[in-house]
Order: sequence, then C-alpha cells, then structure tokens
Amino acid sequence: MSAPDSTTAPTWTIGRLLTWTTDFLRDKGYDSPRLDAEVLLASARDCPRIELYTAFAEEPTASVRTAFRELVRRRAEGTPVAYLVGQREFFSLPFVVTPAVLIPRPETELMVVRALDIWKDLLDESACSLADVGTGSGVLAVCCAKHMPTCHVTALDISPAALEVAGQNAVAQAVHDRIEFLESDLLAELPAAKQFDMILSNPPYVATSEMLGLPTEIRDYEPHLALDGGEQGVEVIQRLIPQAAARLRPGGWLLLEVGPSNAALVEQIVARAAGLERRQTINDLAEHPRIVQAQATPAAHPPAGD
Repeated sequence: MSAPDSTTAPTWTIGRLLTWTTDFLRDKGYDSPRLDAEVLLASARDCPRIELYTAFAEEPTASVRTAFRELVRRRAEGTPVAYLVGQREFFSLPFVVTPAVLIPRPETELMVVRALDIWKDLLDESACSLADVGTGSGVLAVCCAKHMPTCHVTALDISPAALEVAGQNAVAQAVHDRIEFLESDLLAELPAAKQFDMILSNPPYVATSEMLGLPTEIRDYEPHLALDGGEQGVEVIQRLIPQAAARLRPGGWLLLEVGPSNAALVEQIVARAAGLERRQTINDLAEHPRIVQAQATPAAHPPAGD
C-alpha cells in the first residue's frame, strides 16, 4: 500500500487515511492503532474526533495531510500520542500535558473516586484541606477541586515545569482560586503548622532495575523524575509516609497510588509508620493492588502542652 503522502490514485480521503495509518501503527506493535490514528488526524484537522465519522469521504487539504504525516512519523518513532497532541482526557476533563509531566493513566482516576467518597461519606461534604504531592499535570488536584467545592487544595511538585502545566490546567478548569501551587520536595516546604484532612500522591514507584524494561514510549519520553522510585521503587514513598503522618489531622486519610509489584512492601511501610493505621488497599479494574490507604491516629497529634 502506498504511503499517505503518495500522489497516485486512489484519493486519500479521511477514511482511507485512517485505515492506512491504523494498519501501519498496528504493524509497529502499538496497542490502540485505530484510536491513535483518529486522535492524530483530529489534531491535524483541528476538530473533535467524533467529526471524523461524518467525514470519511472527505479529502483533507494538503496542509492537513502534511501535519498528519508528521504526527504519524513521530508516533511511529515512539513519541506518545498525548505529547504529540498536547493533551489527555482524565476523569472526563481535557488536560494539557507536556514532556515535563507524566501522561495521566486511567487507573489514577481511582484516586479521585476514593477522595470523593471520603469527602462525601466521612467528611459529610464539609470544608476540608487536601494536599496533592507530586502533582505533575495537576489531574488529582484539579479534579478534586472541581468536584469537591468545599475543599481547598495544595498542589506540590519538585519540578517548576510541572507546576506550570498544572497551573494551566487549573485555570482551564476554573479552579485556580482554590488551588495553591508550591514548589517543594514532597512536603518539605510547607509552613510548619499546615495540616490536611487528606493527602494524595501518585509518587514515583518504578524500581530502577525495571526502568529499562518499560515500553519505549514511557522509558524514552516520560520524565524519569516522576517514574524512578529507587532500588525497590519505594524510596520516595518511604520519605513521604512519615511526612504525611505528621501533616494529617487526626483521622485524616493518606492515599498512595502504587505499583502491583511493590504494593505489599508499601503496605508494610505504612503498617510500621508511627501515627498511621493502615486501611484496606483498593484494587484497580484489573484486580491489581493500586491504592494503599492509611488514616492518622489521634495519638499522632497530642494536645498542645502534652
């Protein structure tokens, strides 16, 4: 089959471009070639993806074909689709993403669902304070602020570039007035008296030895600072847990997204941590352990003067 930039017949319609590109990307080994093709062509055409379905017989302009051809070339080299088009949907909202931040994953939506459950069922939708540690693109901070209108969010990240992206997303979703952004290594730069009802984090949890085994589009394109969790994948988590215990109000919740390979180790670390009581770990849709939970005990925060 001729490449999509060929000048020979037949005409390169929207439908034919999608078919050719789907086959091409499938041959390259990508898991969702049709979806990739549609997202890239919609971006080149500057239209919602759904509009492609009513335009299969249409012949795109030369400029659209040129833009699409370049996107497909870069995708074939391994560049993630989200970086190519500059955004990714998360919790039914569009988020700006750049190579400075991880691409949001569907399993991380479970963190938002659990935070909402805690806010509704245990906090009775009252005013609360929440921290998102390692905010990246800001998906957790923004979604929580958008769906928990009585909650004030502090979003922390060690990367200024990540905080800039998160700030853009907060403005786009009109929740920037309830999110405070802070450049910080975990919770280190917070004011001494600052405490929270919930602390959420999707920290680096890939073991260094596993980094080379990651798919090329992750290993070679997404920020290692947000992926590499050290020798066992828990070095950042080990530092975060005692900091979180000291920052939670009595009964406050800590939610940690983890990898299935080190979930049991994180559970052990939480169980040994002073001032925390481990709660049931939540599995993702594939039945892999995904969210390790803990609650702060009253003993962690003795009354002043004790």
